[in-house]
Amino acid sequence: MTTEATLLSTSVSPTARQVWTRSRGIALAVVLLLAAAVAIAVIRSDTKHGELDPRSVGPQGSRAVAELLADRGVSTRVVTTLDEARAAAAPDTTLLVAVPDLLTHSQQTRLHSSIAGSGGRTVLVAPGSWSVEKLVPGVTADPATSFDSTLTPECRLPAAVRAGSADTGGIRYTTTHLDAGECYPSERLATLLRIPAASGDGDTIVLGAPDILFNDRLDKQGNASLTLQLLGSRPHLVWYLPSLSDASANPDKEKGLLDLLPSGWLWGTLQLFVAAALAALWRARRLGPLVPERLPVAIRASETVEGRARLYRKVNARDRAAAALRSSTRIRLAPLVGVPVTQAHTPEALLPALSAHLHGDGQGLHPLLFGPPPGDDAALIALADQLDALEREVRRP
Repeated sequence: MTTEATLLSTSVSPTARQVWTRSRGIALAVVLLLAAAVAIAVIRSDTKHGELDPRSVGPQGSRAVAELLADRGVSTRVVTTLDEARAAAAPDTTLLVAVPDLLTHSQQTRLHSSIAGSGGRTVLVAPGSWSVEKLVPGVTADPATSFDSTLTPECRLPAAVRAGSADTGGIRYTTTHLDAGECYPSERLATLLRIPAASGDGDTIVLGAPDILFNDRLDKQGNASLTLQLLGSRPHLVWYLPSLSDASANPDKEKGLLDLLPSGWLWGTLQLFVAAALAALWRARRLGPLVPERLPVAIRASETVEGRARLYRKVNARDRAAAALRSSTRIRLAPLVGVPVTQAHTPEALLPALSAHLHGDGQGLHPLLFGPPPGDDAALIALADQLDALEREVRRP
């Protein structure tokens, strides 16, 4: 009963409540991480596509355009590399470039060389000044965009006349082509251009905004009519979605992470490294003889004992704890019974002297002072109690 009470009250044996109090934060974090992982897995389990993707059914997708074209016998194929887009250029094909500004100048030059004499139609969706001058020489993007999204045709292009008002307001363009069709003007600058090819029946459509291709805008104004006429003039539609991972963006070599960092960042990092090394040398301890220091605070012996006990318990070092208790007890008992401290750890010298002092046979002293390590925490606590009792008995006058 005494051993059980001691085991329950000692600081090295936390209760179940204490264990839960210490670990509930970690448990909550694990639960939140698992919940987040499940949520991400559920979200990603549904295949989703991006903006202006004919496979996407989202508001900014273009699945509705592909479905309407399919009803009219026009097939739609998605490509993501420049080589596929160039190979698809043909008289019976409409090539739509979704985000021309993602193309590098070398890609734009190669694409222009393929579509210039293909005889098919090319539709560029909202090309900016970065790409339009390369893909359609003679066309310039105005820096200011239109204020209105819905505009009227005000031109003789049959597709625009039949469609009427449409959401083409966006980037505005000027051109030097005398035979160009300029439609849907905003402050006298066109937001839709048709540039005929120099030879053949091919042409290029420059569209200032992608709104007429979106699922949620297709049924507004004349967007559907204009879209179907621009994209349905040929039996095949190739929908080019430029990708940053396309190897043609840098045909010579693939850039690594260090190649993408500006040179100033590399020099700045080197300077910070040198500064950190100098600071480490400045603040480092100088080598020399050890100098004893006074502790800033006085630590109570009970706290030291409790801290060491926690360390022993954390690594289950009952053998070391028992050996330390027995060794300290033998060193204190040896002078009390007339045995030199140098022989305190010799059973042949210490045990007979203790037996004579206690007027007993000393049979139980050997396992107590020189026995094997205890098997559990309760046995270790009982050993400590027995050693204390033995020392009190020897000190009793």
